[in-house]
Amino acid sequence: MTIRKLRLQRGWSQEQLATLSGLSIRTIQRIERGQSPSLESLKSLAAVFETDVADLKEEPNDMNHESITQQEQRVIEQVRAIKDFYSHLITYVLVNAALFGINIFTSPDYIWAWWPALGWGIGLLSHWASAFEIFDLFGAQWEKRQIEKRLGRKL
Repeated sequence: MTIRKLRLQRGWSQEQLATLSGLSIRTIQRIERGQSPSLESLKSLAAVFETDVADLKEEPNDMNHESITQQEQRVIEQVRAIKDFYSHLITYVLVNAALFGINIFTSPDYIWAWWPALGWGIGLLSHWASAFEIFDLFGAQWEKRQIEKRLGRKL
């Protein structure tokens, strides 16, 4: 089994795997891209994944053809979308808190900071609905239908 697949099954980032194994992030990236790891790197990774070194060795033909199923790829993309949403939410909260602070400090008689918070909030709400697939208007089924329509055939 590949290092990347084992890492993703455990929900670890490359940084977390590097910390747990004592390897550098760059080494983890190289191994996941198909570069042959040293025996010492394999031993460290085998210890972290609680497996044998032999289980981590890959056949040369399989090295660059890592098989990730469509379902796994979809889950990876969804997790990244959710992560992006949370990053967006944190930015929204921090920037709007700063805007309200500036507003109260400079002109407490008129609260203008509601307007950027409202406008950005609409965008944030849309991002939330997209990340958590609340309204799947342009999801995988829509894409498939559009491809079929443009190719003039069924997939």
